[in-house]
Amino acid sequence: MEYMTSGALPELLALSQPEMKRNYVSAIKDTVLLRDIIQRHSIRDPKLLEDIFVFLVNNASNLISVGAAVNYFKGQGRKTSYDAVANYIGYIEDTFLVHRCDRYDIRGKDIIAGNAKYYVNDLAYRNYLYPSYGYGFGYLLENLVYLELRREGYLVYTGVRKGKEVDFVARKADRVIYLQCAYLLVDETTVEREYSTLETISDSFEKIVVSLDDFTMPLRNGIRHIQAWKLPELLQ
Repeated sequence: MEYMTSGALPELLALSQPEMKRNYVSAIKDTVLLRDIIQRHSIRDPKLLEDIFVFLVNNASNLISVGAAVNYFKGQGRKTSYDAVANYIGYIEDTFLVHRCDRYDIRGKDIIAGNAKYYVNDLAYRNYLYPSYGYGFGYLLENLVYLELRREGYLVYTGVRKGKEVDFVARKADRVIYLQCAYLLVDETTVEREYSTLETISDSFEKIVVSLDDFTMPLRNGIRHIQAWKLPELLQ
C-alpha cells in the first residue's frame, strides 16, 4: 500500500517530509522534460508538452487516442494539431516517463490500431504532483501490475475479446498470461465481472485475477486468484 500511494523513485526513501518528496519528484520530471525532450527536439511549445504529460498521467489505465487528446486540448481553447500531439506523446514515451500499451485482439491474434492505454513509469508522478485527480486504487494497482510484467520481461497488451476488455495479455517466449486486476473482490458482482471476461477465452493459456484481498479465492474454471504482492514469484 505504501508503494502504491507513494512511488519507487530511490530518493523518496530518504526523504521524510511530503513537500520534500514532491519537490524531488517535480525536479526529476522537469529535468527529463527539459533535457531529454525540449532541448533535444527543439520543442516550440514546452507548456503543451508538459500538459500532455499531465494528461497521460491523469488518464493512466484509460483507453485514449491521439484524436481524443487533441479534442481535449481544443476544448480547453488550446491551438494544436494531431501531428504535434502525436509527436509530443512519442517523445514522452521515448524518455520512459510513460509506457504505451496497445490493444490486442485475442481472437484474431493481432494488434488493434487507434486507442491505447498509457501507464506511468512511477506512480510518484501521480501521487505527488497530481493527487487531486480522482482515480481509485484499482487503477493504481493496474498500473503497478503493468510495471511488474514489464520488469519481468513480458510484452504487454490490453486485450479485447467479444467486446469485453481483458486488462492485460502478457507474452514472454512461449508463455502467455491473461490478467484481470481488481482492488478488492468485495461482492459477487465484482467477482463475476472480473472472472466472466476471462471465462470467454477458450484457449489453455494461464488466466489470473490479481487483487489486494487478504484471502485467496478458489480455482474457478481454470482461473487462478493471486494476491498482488505474490505476483512477482508467479511471473518468474
